Amino acid sequence: MKLEGRARRHKRVRKKVIGTAQRPRLSVFRSLKHIYVQLLDDENSKTILSVSTRSKDCREKIKYGGNILAAKVVGKMLGEKALNNKITDVVFDRGGYLYHGRIKALADATREAGLKF
Repeated sequence: MKLEGRARRHKRVRKKVIGTAQRPRLSVFRSLKHIYVQLLDDENSKTILSVSTRSKDCREKIKYGGNILAAKVVGKMLGEKALNNKITDVVFDRGGYLYHGRIKALADATREAGLKF
C-alpha cells in the first residue's frame, strides 16, 4: 500500500514537472540506507549529473547514508556540482515522497548551496 501511494503521488507530480537543458529536473530517490539525487534533462532523456550517499567523495564525509545529515551533505554537494556546470535554476521532483525529513533537508541544503527552485 505504501509503495502504491508513493507511485500514485509521483505520477501526479511528473505530469507537471518537466526538466529542460536550461532548467533540469532535480529528481530524488531515497531508500532506507541511502539517498540518490540526479539532475535530468527530460527533453533529451539525459542525466546531467548525479550525487548519492554511495558515491566515493560522499562516503568520506558521512558515516551512514540514511539520515538527515547525509541528505544535507548530498544536497550541498549537488548544489556545488551544479554551479560548477553553470546550472542555477532547477525544478524539484520530490519523487512522490512527503516534503519533510530527509527530502526537506536535501532541498534546504541545495538552496543554501546556490540552486534556485
